[in-house]
Amino acid sequence: MHFRDNIDYPPLLTRPSVFVPLLTAIFGGLWWFQAGNSAIGRLVLGLAPWAEGNPLNLLTAAFVTVLVGFNIFVVMRLPLRQQVWLVWGELAALILLFFYSFDLSFAFIQRKIGFLITQGLVMTLYISAVSIVIATVLALLGAMAKLSSNGIAQGIAHFYTSLFRGLPLLMQIYMIYLGLPQLGYVVDAVPTGIAALSLCYGAYMTEIFRAGIESIPKGQWEAARALGIRPMSVMTRIILPQSMRVIIPPTGNQFISMLKDSSLVSVVGVWELMYLARTQGQTEFRHIEMMVTASLIYWLMSIVLELLQKRIETHFNKAASR
Repeated sequence: MHFRDNIDYPPLLTRPSVFVPLLTAIFGGLWWFQAGNSAIGRLVLGLAPWAEGNPLNLLTAAFVTVLVGFNIFVVMRLPLRQQVWLVWGELAALILLFFYSFDLSFAFIQRKIGFLITQGLVMTLYISAVSIVIATVLALLGAMAKLSSNGIAQGIAHFYTSLFRGLPLLMQIYMIYLGLPQLGYVVDAVPTGIAALSLCYGAYMTEIFRAGIESIPKGQWEAARALGIRPMSVMTRIILPQSMRVIIPPTGNQFISMLKDSSLVSVVGVWELMYLARTQGQTEFRHIEMMVTASLIYWLMSIVLELLQKRIETHFNKAASR
């Protein structure tokens, strides 16, 4: 763990008892899985044309092992923050190189990416943003109901969280889209997606809000009541602001998860990012180009949300860090 200590321990990866076995395991694994047959093996073959078969596997394993060892040696001598960003950048570069090795048609991606963003990305963000707002309201109401002394409210809240956490999200989408018309209520595809995401994630977030509210010491409630503060004011001005330190991190994770799960609403024909990536790829049998493009867009959106979540967490942690 990273925390202040009076003892200056050497970094784990700089210890020979850890560093050497790690490199040995990397070398053995690459040799065992015949790394010479990979794209890196073809690169090594270009440097050593005489190597074939097992010698090529050994050279490839040795090449990658030396590269990893040198990288660890350099990274561990940098400040912590630079280590994090450098390793993050290296792993991101490896992912991009992995995608680049697919022999993609960049001309096709260039023709389609504008439509993916203006139609698919906008629709995905719209569904996710509306759903997270409704889910937050449902979660707050559900948490207050579970913490209340009203048996009816508790029963409804417990049943709600049990039902919508117990059913797969895809099934909930189908139940709303195909089930409500049986009762005479025809629901369009977009409202169906918003309703399903809101109800499902509202159930999960109910427990997050409940745990956050219960994390505040009972003395806070008693002190507020002794001062004659109204219950609603106690909740909105005293309890909730303090409980946000506990609520924000898992809620941010739920929003990122919802952003990706919004792709499930494509099964009812919503023109969101995943639906357009699949249908546009079918037109010219360029499925992998559209899947890679959609994956990178989802990843970029997740990065933006992670940064936003970090800023919100920092804001609500100011009082605790003083």
